Amino acid sequence: IVNAKEMYAIDDLDDDMRELCENLVFNKIPEATDDMLERTSYERACIDARKKGTAPPRKPRGRIVNKPRMKFSYDEVAPKPTLEPPRPTSVAAQNHVPNPYLNTKLTHEKIVEIRNKSSMKDVKVSGGPMGWTDLKIDWAQEPSLYPESYPHFVRGRDSVRKYITSLFTSEIAMYDGAMGTMIQNYGKKNKLGEEEYRGERFKDWKCNVKGNNDMLSMTMPSVIKNIYLEYLELGGSNMIGTNTFSSTTIAMADYEMEDYVYELNYAGARLAREACDEVTAKDPTKPRFVCGAVGPTNRTGSISPSVEDASARNVTFDELVETYFEQVVGLVDGGADILIVETIFDTLNAKAALYAIGEFLEFSGLDIPVFVSGTLVDQSGRTLSGQTGEAFYASIRHAKPMCVGLNCALGAQHMAPFIERLAKVVECFMHVYSNAGLPNAMGGYDDTPEDMAKYNKTFFENGWINMVGGCCGSTPPHIKALRELSSNYKPRKLPDTCRPKMWLSGLEDLVVDDVHNHLGLPFLNVGERCNIAGSLKFKKLMMAGNYGAAMDIAKKQVEDGAHVIDINVDDGMLDGVAAMQKFVKIAVTEPEVSKAPFMLDASNFKIVMAGLKWCQGKPIVNSISLKVGEKLFKEQATLLKKHGAAAVVMAFDEQGQAATEPEKVRICQRSYKILVEEVGFPPEDIIFDPNVLTIGTGMEEHANYGVDFIKATKTIKETCPYVKISGGISNLSFGFRGVTKIRESIHAVFLHHAIMESGMDVGIVNAKEMYAIDDLDDDMRELCENLVFNKIPEATDDMLERTSYERACIDARKKGTAPPRKPRGRIVNKPRMKFSYDE
Repeated sequence: IVNAKEMYAIDDLDDDMRELCENLVFNKIPEATDDMLERTSYERACIDARKKGTAPPRKPRGRIVNKPRMKFSYDEVAPKPTLEPPRPTSVAAQNHVPNPYLNTKLTHEKIVEIRNKSSMKDVKVSGGPMGWTDLKIDWAQEPSLYPESYPHFVRGRDSVRKYITSLFTSEIAMYDGAMGTMIQNYGKKNKLGEEEYRGERFKDWKCNVKGNNDMLSMTMPSVIKNIYLEYLELGGSNMIGTNTFSSTTIAMADYEMEDYVYELNYAGARLAREACDEVTAKDPTKPRFVCGAVGPTNRTGSISPSVEDASARNVTFDELVETYFEQVVGLVDGGADILIVETIFDTLNAKAALYAIGEFLEFSGLDIPVFVSGTLVDQSGRTLSGQTGEAFYASIRHAKPMCVGLNCALGAQHMAPFIERLAKVVECFMHVYSNAGLPNAMGGYDDTPEDMAKYNKTFFENGWINMVGGCCGSTPPHIKALRELSSNYKPRKLPDTCRPKMWLSGLEDLVVDDVHNHLGLPFLNVGERCNIAGSLKFKKLMMAGNYGAAMDIAKKQVEDGAHVIDINVDDGMLDGVAAMQKFVKIAVTEPEVSKAPFMLDASNFKIVMAGLKWCQGKPIVNSISLKVGEKLFKEQATLLKKHGAAAVVMAFDEQGQAATEPEKVRICQRSYKILVEEVGFPPEDIIFDPNVLTIGTGMEEHANYGVDFIKATKTIKETCPYVKISGGISNLSFGFRGVTKIRESIHAVFLHHAIMESGMDVGIVNAKEMYAIDDLDDDMRELCENLVFNKIPEATDDMLERTSYERACIDARKKGTAPPRKPRGRIVNKPRMKFSYDE
């Protein structure tokens, strides 16, 4: 029973409609109904458009099939077994140079300045409670103190990095447990009030100090040292964290003790050094190590303290770097072997700490391993500042930590899924030190040592970790139980070394080399609409200070398919530094915006640096080039490397902008050599922009710009392993502005060939307006290919004629009149029929 008048033959159907119907009728794919509903909405919208006399909507593309990425010779490298975690690029780290532990020889002016201004002047005052007769900062041991083979270790003779690698690959190493819990337990059995915290030295201090646990290293050193010893002897810890979690000028401001920060760190580290050496002397086959603990501070760089103002902050990146640098000097002078940045709830704070550590290691020339420990605040698996565990790791991996993991906030059983996810991606060693369960109603922790060991068992069984310890609520018996159980299991194997990839992050991580866009192309869409030079709407909002509406533009770009958001506020009529800072500070608080990584875009390097210091994730900086000269180019690249940013490098040098294929290749190859060989910049974090220049201008010298870019892209990709190629795609069709269909058609042809045949990876685009090459009518595709590839001399004239037609169609739709006749395009003369007498 049918309506015969309306019936179609199957051959009447377009190919895409037939595929949709067959998927639905034969239940071929789970998404068949959703796909047909999408198509139904489109057909209904077309009916409405015809009634209103408006332009029809864009036809849904249907199910997108991802296209294969172009491969180069270096993509076929087989994975290799990894013998140790990725090392920092310093000479000392690369060559496993032992730390000499002769800190008196560290005479960089910044280090000396911190020592000189410290509160440690008189050994009787600073060392009296500990029984010290000196305030030494050299900790080298006699080379012959212990045998010269693993598992023995001698400071100054052996590399800590090499030793930790041997330890972590042979057994699950033991960290310590909670310091605060042990201090509380001491206070339950002994008097530990305001008077005891102050001690004799601070008896007349101007404010209350009870609760300042780090201060006890100076006023009750025997309590702190005994806690260290309990973890070493009863717990069996291989390494212990110093009692310095809050020993920064920022945290100590609560007690008005900023001037004592160096001494707090020195004392906390030296007490741990002494405890480790005493226990090691009893059994030299199990050397013990001091981990200088660097806490998060009580302020955050990514979160506003004001409900009314999302751009407000109570600390800057530079202030965090300064306070962390002072802490690191004190920890190293006190005898720390390792530095551990821990309990990270805001990755921007951690990046500041790692930057400070990097500066110290550069100034000192030392190789000191760095551990990093994040804190996921609840079962969402995110830090307080919103990052996933994978995004957190992607944000800090540039610092080449030797060990990464999670601690605090959760019990072991709650951490398991997040440790598993990290274990799949982390390239270095991994650790976990969980709480003894979740806090009870009284704020205590109920997991017994047996409970804690049981809940940690999943980490051991699955081979996810190399080091285990405890956080809040754990004690030496908890660590002992963990040690006894973990001894039955092997540590996590380091993942194989594979082809390096660009790994960006916002609140979520993004591996650029694995990305496909909404058209199925292996291509990273960088959203162009938050660019003051490319969007009049955005420019007006920024000039008016309307950041809320500007955020809506950013959100819409992500919704429309942008993987990365380009941010450009570089304009002569605007304070670019202030605008960039405010925009980024607000954007990082907007989850729908900051889930995507940022591209910080400006011709003024100060502007991009202003934004970079407010990014907790790993962004792209656009751009640097040899235009400023080799010296400044290297300085800027080095700074970006320290911050962990990827970089767009323009094909521009001291002579100017590269326009031809040979010039594009020459400048990019020169830049690559400088960056990789001299700066040590990761090649996978380099994005070359060989300059997308305007075609279709009517000038003969511009006609080959598209061809030059596409050819240069392939050569650069072939000769500069692991780099990406990007460009500002709107530049290509600038001569046809005002007619989106023409511009996006030209872009579709250009991008298809540049991506699929030359390996282009990245582009600044308006994702919503993009066409796939298959969206184009045959005649439009021919016009675009003639223009992009400079096939015929008349290509520009033909496209201008088509542009006039498309503009007339737009006007007709606005007026509700009939559209003009479509141009026939280039007429090809047909051959005349021949007869016998014509020959």
